[in-house]
Amino acid sequence: MNRTIRNTQEEANMNLHEFGRFGRPGPDELVPSRYALKVGEIDVMVISDGVLTPPAESMATNAEPALRGAWLDNMFLSREAFDWALNEVVVRSGDRTILIDSGLGAEYPDFPRAGQLGLRLQAAGIDLESVTDVVLTHMHFDHVGGLLVDGVKERLRKDLRIHVAAAEVKFWEAPDFSRTGMPPALADLARRASRQFADEYRNKLCTFEQEHAVAPGVVVSRTGGHTPGHSVVRLASGGDRLMFAGDAIFPVSFDHPEWHNGFEHDPEEATRVRIGLMRELAATGAWLVATHMPFPSVGRVATAGDLFRWVPAWWDY
Repeated sequence: MNRTIRNTQEEANMNLHEFGRFGRPGPDELVPSRYALKVGEIDVMVISDGVLTPPAESMATNAEPALRGAWLDNMFLSREAFDWALNEVVVRSGDRTILIDSGLGAEYPDFPRAGQLGLRLQAAGIDLESVTDVVLTHMHFDHVGGLLVDGVKERLRKDLRIHVAAAEVKFWEAPDFSRTGMPPALADLARRASRQFADEYRNKLCTFEQEHAVAPGVVVSRTGGHTPGHSVVRLASGGDRLMFAGDAIFPVSFDHPEWHNGFEHDPEEATRVRIGLMRELAATGAWLVATHMPFPSVGRVATAGDLFRWVPAWWDY
């Protein structure tokens, strides 16, 4: 994939014209909030939905506070709270335009720096009406919230298909938060958002058990762990590979894959999933994009002894 990753301010308009005004800066943008690349014949754009700021302890609930604090210090991050990117992806394969996850939405004043997906899609020239499919890695509020914003549902296509693991839908009928480290307020928020999403979009859901082909070269696979139906999306075309890992991999995962994230509903299984995916990525050389890796979240995974190393892509202007 040499020279296939590019900054969207210049070449994306010419190479990804199907997305309309792909690449034009928005009126209020100081820095790019989208990043385009090609995976073989598949067009991909990473969209930033902004930044969340969760408590720092939620990054590693099973870590000794001193060790967690030392890691944060070494990364020049606050020990109280840290910036957590929120990335989504738009994929164009064949005649399908696929939105992977939908971000936070606009209902949560505790996260004023996130919930930007609608504006960011508009700035990138991507009309909601053009989206043929949505893939949800899981149904946490920061992944379904963008579909719950007032006026969004009315703009979506009547034949829109929303792909999500059957186990995920089943779990949120009576979710169990007993093994998470989520504050009660966020757990309540997650319950409300998942219930509202299921109520509003049930007739558009296309559920699958383990694996499902969404479009040519676009396959969603259930991993479990983070939530019972958590899934990843693998893209493959012309020898190129990319994985959107959702919430399976976090920035701290490269140094401490064994640390549990506070939002994981089965921490031990999530750890096994994380290590397995990172080994796969290191072995195949596929690109990785993940929801909470720093924007634009495009890079590769390499081994570093018994641990892993994040190798971010060089921005290609």
